[in-house]
Amino acid sequence: MKIEDLPKIIPVFPLSNFILFPKTTVPLNIFEPRYIDMINDSMKSNKMLGMIQPQTSINDNNTPKLYDVGCLGKITSFTETEDGRFLIELKGLLRFIKVRELKTEKKYRTVEVEFKNYLDDLSEKREELKFSDLELIFKDLKSLFEKKGFIINWKALEKQSLDETINALAMASPFSLEEKQVLLEAANLEVRKNKISEILKTYTHDVFNNTTIQ
Repeated sequence: MKIEDLPKIIPVFPLSNFILFPKTTVPLNIFEPRYIDMINDSMKSNKMLGMIQPQTSINDNNTPKLYDVGCLGKITSFTETEDGRFLIELKGLLRFIKVRELKTEKKYRTVEVEFKNYLDDLSEKREELKFSDLELIFKDLKSLFEKKGFIINWKALEKQSLDETINALAMASPFSLEEKQVLLEAANLEVRKNKISEILKTYTHDVFNNTTIQ
């Protein structure tokens, strides 16, 4: 994608505890009427929308405030079900900074964005990280996933590139909303890897030392 083709105004899907990363693809089940409208409008234009986390605090108009950083995605697959839901796949393109939210007649939320801090997300260059660097993180993360009841196909992950693997694990991790936002805003893959390691240390006592039945 060319920089000049990036939209300055985008519809956003505020989804709590969910982040989208560049170069990752996620399936979404759309059923709320306002988001059905959003997908319809998006499919008629550039097929782009933003994923952004809502904060716990509330705006004056009684809607959750949005975090400042989200990720622009493009709809790459679209299916309408017999009961009127949309099943889409959204591919992350690059992160954005929310400049301001716009007032529109639409039922869904729309924001003005800028991408200047995250243009490197469009690069095809893959950051080199060795799996040996990540073994401990994967071990601790695997234990956390299993404790929380998450099932991950680790063998399949190892066949992916490291940036895809780290981003996929960050997206799927049972971390808090705030922790996931930290991972999304991490400057690059190396920083994100270290942030995952730091977050995991805060879970270490609970995961490995707490034998109390919850």
